[in-house]
Amino acid sequence: MAAMSSPAGLSRRRLLAAGTSGAAVLLAGPSAAAVPVSTVAEPEGVVDAHGEHQAGIVHPRIAQRHCTVVVCDVATPDVRGVLAALGARITSLTTGAAPALGGLGPAAVTVTVGLGPGVVRRIDPALPGTAELPRFEHEDIAPGDRGGDLLLQVCAMDPLVVSLVATELAALAGTPRWRAHGFRGAPLGETGAARNLLGFTDGIVGPRTDAELREEVWLDGPVAGGTIAVVRRITLDTGRFLRLPVPEQEAVIGRRRDTAEPLSGGGPDSVVDLGAKTADGEYLVPAAAHVRVAHPLTSGTGLMLRRSYSSPDGLLFISFQRDLKTFTATQATMDEQDALMRFVTVTATGSFLVLPGFGPDRPLGAPLWAARTR
Repeated sequence: MAAMSSPAGLSRRRLLAAGTSGAAVLLAGPSAAAVPVSTVAEPEGVVDAHGEHQAGIVHPRIAQRHCTVVVCDVATPDVRGVLAALGARITSLTTGAAPALGGLGPAAVTVTVGLGPGVVRRIDPALPGTAELPRFEHEDIAPGDRGGDLLLQVCAMDPLVVSLVATELAALAGTPRWRAHGFRGAPLGETGAARNLLGFTDGIVGPRTDAELREEVWLDGPVAGGTIAVVRRITLDTGRFLRLPVPEQEAVIGRRRDTAEPLSGGGPDSVVDLGAKTADGEYLVPAAAHVRVAHPLTSGTGLMLRRSYSSPDGLLFISFQRDLKTFTATQATMDEQDALMRFVTVTATGSFLVLPGFGPDRPLGAPLWAARTR
């Protein structure tokens, strides 16, 4: 995906998403004070694990309330066999028929599987997903909490189901390396946005239509239907942030806390106007405000699809994009300029090639080996 080189290349949908795209983009969209809890239907029952794409990325449309990410090391050289076994077990678990659920219903459980760069390189160095994440500022990561061979993202409406499924699949995948847990409140609107630990609404605006997803998220070629995931376990210094006077909190973010209106004005659904100034010539959106720094015009990137979760200590950040540079360029810009980053510490991180979808006639991961025979 090519980075944008000029404002003319920025479509209206990118502008609408500008305050919410980015590597640690936490805050955007209407707040709970402005919008009542939505009556939008949250997922329930069985979510089909089969299809062109794996579940847990855009399907179900409204993200489930609970999520666990487990990153494993795979000792066996038979990665193909591990993936085939995982696909079969995922099919059983997501229908609710597996004994491992202990009689619980499926609770809209989904499982999304990805492979780390080292494993992808061993399979075929020409595949996407071989690049390692660089190191960034604001990280305090133990060696065992960086990278990994295999990603399991397990989401469901019931935290017990999440725990049981994650435990069952991790035993098949290999040795757990690091993990993270997250939760979401009730959706506040049709996008599924919910409040985060800082008291603002956690923005999830991003590519939505099929055309936008093809441009921004889905890979093509031998792994068509897959994508690149970035997962970050983040601690937020919520106490220090919340001790700031509300106007200072809003200056950090670039939006009003109670309404989510951009500081450039126009209402909560308005496009952030980076050029808006006071009568004295001062920018209404401060230079270091999150929504300015994470703006695609500032970072020169496209959009990423986020399905992040709050956690007891901060944030379980999950993004999907077809080009890792979408994440890395945005994060590098945020490290240099974003006032929000002084409240952020990343404690685990990794990037993964999320495999294309699978089904009864196509085992999980099969396209990786098909590509080698072409």
